[in-house]
Amino acid sequence: MIHDKKYDAIVIGAGHAGTEAALSVARAGFQVLFMTMNSDSICQMSCNPAIGGLAKGHVVREIDALGGEMGLAIDHTALQFRMLNKSKGPAVWAPRAQADKKDYQRYMKRVVESEPNIDLKQDQAVELLVKSGKAVGIRALTGIEYYGEAIIVTTGTFMRGLIHVGDVNYPGGRGGDPPSLGFSDSLKKHGFEVVRFKTGTPCRLRKNTIDFSVCEEQLGDRPPEPFSFRTAKLNLEQMSCWLTYTNQKTHDIIRKNLHRSPLYAGRIEGIGPRYCPSIEDKVVKFADKERHQIYLEPEGRNSEEFYVNGLSTSLPQDVQIEMVHTIPGLEHAELMRFGYAIEYDCMPPTQLKHSLETKLVENLFFAGQVNCTSGYEEAAAQGLMAGLNVIRKLQKQPPFALDRSEAYIGVLIDDLVTRGTNEPYRLFTSRAEFRLLLRQDNADERLMAYGYQFGLISPEVFGRMTEKKKVIDGIIDELRNTKVKNASLHKILRRTESSVNTLIKHNIELSNIDESSLRKIEWDVKYEGYIRRQLFEVERFKKLEKRRIPQEIDYTAIRGLSREAREKLAKIRPASIGQASRIPGLSGCDVSVLLVYIMRLDTVSRETR
Repeated sequence: MIHDKKYDAIVIGAGHAGTEAALSVARAGFQVLFMTMNSDSICQMSCNPAIGGLAKGHVVREIDALGGEMGLAIDHTALQFRMLNKSKGPAVWAPRAQADKKDYQRYMKRVVESEPNIDLKQDQAVELLVKSGKAVGIRALTGIEYYGEAIIVTTGTFMRGLIHVGDVNYPGGRGGDPPSLGFSDSLKKHGFEVVRFKTGTPCRLRKNTIDFSVCEEQLGDRPPEPFSFRTAKLNLEQMSCWLTYTNQKTHDIIRKNLHRSPLYAGRIEGIGPRYCPSIEDKVVKFADKERHQIYLEPEGRNSEEFYVNGLSTSLPQDVQIEMVHTIPGLEHAELMRFGYAIEYDCMPPTQLKHSLETKLVENLFFAGQVNCTSGYEEAAAQGLMAGLNVIRKLQKQPPFALDRSEAYIGVLIDDLVTRGTNEPYRLFTSRAEFRLLLRQDNADERLMAYGYQFGLISPEVFGRMTEKKKVIDGIIDELRNTKVKNASLHKILRRTESSVNTLIKHNIELSNIDESSLRKIEWDVKYEGYIRRQLFEVERFKKLEKRRIPQEIDYTAIRGLSREAREKLAKIRPASIGQASRIPGLSGCDVSVLLVYIMRLDTVSRETR
């Protein structure tokens, strides 16, 4: 049976990637089929009930500037806000918020259902339909065929998902949900490489069985700072998180039962995340550590469940109980849900273009955890970028990509499509070469013009942002022109011992400026020299990015390239010399040979015109 409506776009999977993808395309005026196996699980937080964190907080601000929903959602549903890394430099300050898990989910469901251009369908995609090398639709488990101009696949951990707890395993896309079967086999038939990855989650505890008196309280920031530029003010009663630690007794129980861990017993094939290891991995790989941090985080205002951050595990249930009861404050804790590991199929992202469209099949896009990433924020960013590129495709315009000097989202996608990954990819500030330019406080200035051009940011919001920038730039100009004892206030503020308070003493009117803008003024002035140096490096970077490589180039015909370079260049098919230089295993000599060859091609092309 063929569904009687043809869509502009079909989005498969309603997690964080799928939701941002569907909303962006629909808000641009296109008809979207949004398919999920459970319409009550839109944007469910399968693991940690939090948004933001190191580098991730930057990404949420960037998603917001581009017109995405994640920042607004967490502002409406948060339990606590904290700015992390405040003792360090401005480049690594990172906002994070604890979420009310169910409220967040309900908020996103309400937003999706309120969008008139989205048809939300509860069904399961089992087959990709391709005609003449182009994706044209999907076949659902119910037998219905749906057709659309573009397909965005955001299946998360669901494709052939397998859950492990001790020596027990069973099919599942996440705890309590069935897996998606058939779709990854369909992708294989169309020539896609599929790999097996693994991730995990900790147990959840009952609040009234935790002794918080022996734990360290973690309070939220006062006043809290919103994620979204579109949120005027936060008004919430913040809830505390709590810190405790494992100890040698905990570690002894884990070591004694390693043979019962599916990870160490060899029952898990998939590759797990190095930067978010299980407690078993921590105890084995950091054997010299006497303790590990455990954060106790509330899952909601109307829930007794607490998330045990730092205790991800797939050990058997009896071991989990014994282990938890050795931790201070948790001696009598009741485990409401047990930790587990999950294996799933995902697609090596080197099969993608920067637009997140696949190289093998036209009009087919992958976004989120299916691209071998981890994290809600990384997923949402990819979903939004896939959506923006579907919009461009439907409008018959060139693809849209952010480069590494513009956004952490640019770093994320370039890392994936150029370098690939052999483990679940997680974004860090250290991955960005220009991180002083990519601060969390200037995301709106960097990216909101794009969101406005796509029609996802309103003229009123864009106007407020440009007015704010004008005010900040005006104050900085005033500092340059105001002198005190032969030195400008701009120069005085650059001194280590000076701060914004110094300016107030000299009658610079700052009473109408909010705290985040004051910080930005101070940072822009204090780090002006470093920023200027990074801008110079960006110019060099952009020169290499502008040197385009013809996509039809035959790398076997280029003399002087190593065999490894030819193989990798043919596989990645970089769009520019800059991208080619970032391919792992390509030497500087290989890049130089390629650059000379491209320059010769350009010369021949000009001479034959």
